[in-house]
Amino acid sequence: MKVHEFVEGKKPIMVLLHGVLTPWQIWMPQINSWKENYNIYAIALSAHTEECASEFLSLADEADKITQILLQRNIETIDVLCGISFGGKLAHEIWKEQKIKVRNLILDGAPLTSFPKIVTKVMIGNYLKIIHKSRIRDSKTLEAFKKQFLPEKYLEDYLKIADFMSDASMVNIVKAAGTGNLGTGVKSDTRILFLHGTKGNEVVSKKSAHLMQKHYPDTKIVCFKGDVHCQKAIYEPAKWIKIVEDFLEHS
Repeated sequence: MKVHEFVEGKKPIMVLLHGVLTPWQIWMPQINSWKENYNIYAIALSAHTEECASEFLSLADEADKITQILLQRNIETIDVLCGISFGGKLAHEIWKEQKIKVRNLILDGAPLTSFPKIVTKVMIGNYLKIIHKSRIRDSKTLEAFKKQFLPEKYLEDYLKIADFMSDASMVNIVKAAGTGNLGTGVKSDTRILFLHGTKGNEVVSKKSAHLMQKHYPDTKIVCFKGDVHCQKAIYEPAKWIKIVEDFLEHS
């Protein structure tokens, strides 16, 4: 894990958590938009560090590491905690544990419900295949990756992650993603925004969003009809930023 800090003076705190096989740099449009108003901490998750290898152990371990990093910086309140995809699941875990106060929780495509075991098994196989082929720079795999997962400008950053990613970390991440841990008894005044698309595996995100709203009725849901997983956040960040800003302005 590595923390990338965009900090100057005394400002509200924003923490950004990326998804699986996604470099922290995908947050740069958000960072550039918000760094004047927030002190921003963009976390490169374990097994996603570009400088050297690091291992992902479990959801609870990762969430605790992030919390301790912030507490060591004397941060006891996060004004805005954003997480996309698996990063959203981590953000939810940090909020649920209540070791650090969260004023605004922004979740996009967060998988908070359990996957069937067969789905987890298939996902593990698919992700390992992507990693292995990315390491040998398989052109077909990389072309598909650019079209379906990340814009081309992030490809080199992703490949640095792929080169260091261990099979054990990949297995642990997918198992963590597929294990439901929805907090249903958290007493909190956190304002929650849950965004999701409608295509592909967004059925899990949609279900998670409505479960959050069921247990925390003030949760605001924004559905991007026709979008794939985290499409706005990664491919259309200006639109995503506007929606989040509108939500935060009413906090």
